[in-house]
Amino acid sequence: MTDILRMPPLLADVGESAYQIDLLQQIVGARGIILMVIIVLLAQSLVSWFIIVYKTLVFAKLRAQSANFSRVFWNSASLDDVRAQAQALGSSPLSRIFEAGYGELERLERVKGDDPLANDGLDNIQRSIQQVAGAEVLRLERLLPFLATTGSSAPFIGLFGTVWGIMNAFAHIRLDRPILESVTPYIAQALVTTAIGLLAAIPAVMAYNYFISKIRRFVGQMDGFSIDLVNIFRRHYG
Repeated sequence: MTDILRMPPLLADVGESAYQIDLLQQIVGARGIILMVIIVLLAQSLVSWFIIVYKTLVFAKLRAQSANFSRVFWNSASLDDVRAQAQALGSSPLSRIFEAGYGELERLERVKGDDPLANDGLDNIQRSIQQVAGAEVLRLERLLPFLATTGSSAPFIGLFGTVWGIMNAFAHIRLDRPILESVTPYIAQALVTTAIGLLAAIPAVMAYNYFISKIRRFVGQMDGFSIDLVNIFRRHYG
């Protein structure tokens, strides 16, 4: 009865220590295709984290400047006072929309005099505002496509490395040694690529969705402010 409960001879001879996996050793010991896959995934991960930190700082600055500009805009006595403050808060999307609308209004005043909104003047202002708003959305989305690409491609790149590593493991099977002892190091090394791929993809996807939600908020603010700005122009010059 005791013989039945004993470990099989081959596994008993190898011992548990032979199957302990050192992740760092697997990465350092990678060669060929597996090494190339790991380098690509690590590069994607590093660039993604740089983008995440950079965009976080940029969005925090834009949010603060937009809040300051909105407060200045609604508390100022005249549009000229708003413009003076807008130049100091030039990174804010709201400030740039105001600059576009007010700049077009000044141009129409020089051309048409006291009735700048006559003959489709208001439409010209709206077009200027829309052009700047579109450019601001593109500016907010800058670098985010890389996060989306990393999130969608990194798991598949890691899976490719795993499949290649498993095929390589089968090629190293030796009949004079236990199968687990022959293929375990290679299979472990192959699975490392999938793990790195997921580690690169998960933060990228989460950050991408987070930044997209932030952009939607900025777009909502820009749309609302554009409507308010046009209505103010209409009340003053209509």
